[in-house]
Amino acid sequence: MFKILGDKLQHWVHSKYLLPGVTFASFLESTIVPIPIETLLIPLSQLRRDKVWQIATVATLGCILGALLAYMIGFWVFDIFEDDIINAFGDPEIFTDIQQRMAQEGFWFIVLAGILPIPLQLAMVAAGVSAYPIGWFILAIALSRILRYFGIAWLVLLFGNQAENVLRKYKWKAILLVSLVICLIWGLQVFLN
Repeated sequence: MFKILGDKLQHWVHSKYLLPGVTFASFLESTIVPIPIETLLIPLSQLRRDKVWQIATVATLGCILGALLAYMIGFWVFDIFEDDIINAFGDPEIFTDIQQRMAQEGFWFIVLAGILPIPLQLAMVAAGVSAYPIGWFILAIALSRILRYFGIAWLVLLFGNQAENVLRKYKWKAILLVSLVICLIWGLQVFLN
């Protein structure tokens, strides 16, 4: 059974369906699947180093499309399904906190939500509920995911098959460093205005 599964996976990885599959998986991850797409991107990038930048690109595009769907849900139908949406994510206080942070921090909150391990889906819906400007929303999502997915591509090209071990070893340090840089930029923006 595992040999059949492995053969099918190898066939898919080298087929014309690889990039559309990554796009779809990234779309699902940014909307309803709570499993980080990195669990798919790292091994795929290792297997297809010749397409590592394309994989990062389509993963980013899939996430942006999913983010737009979540934004539209928040913008157009949140009032109708408010209880269901909030209950799907668990604690209603988390959503309220995210809405408040969205109102206060906006762009940089979305960027950090896309990098840090907090529920990005909630931030995307909250952006729609608060009618956050969609252009800035797309830019923030794109920036956060470019940092993550192209960072993975770079790690795979730099460290090869050891990329997964490097990512595990330094993930939190890298997230902290990127988050500090983003907070510094945000703080400078607030200070200069």
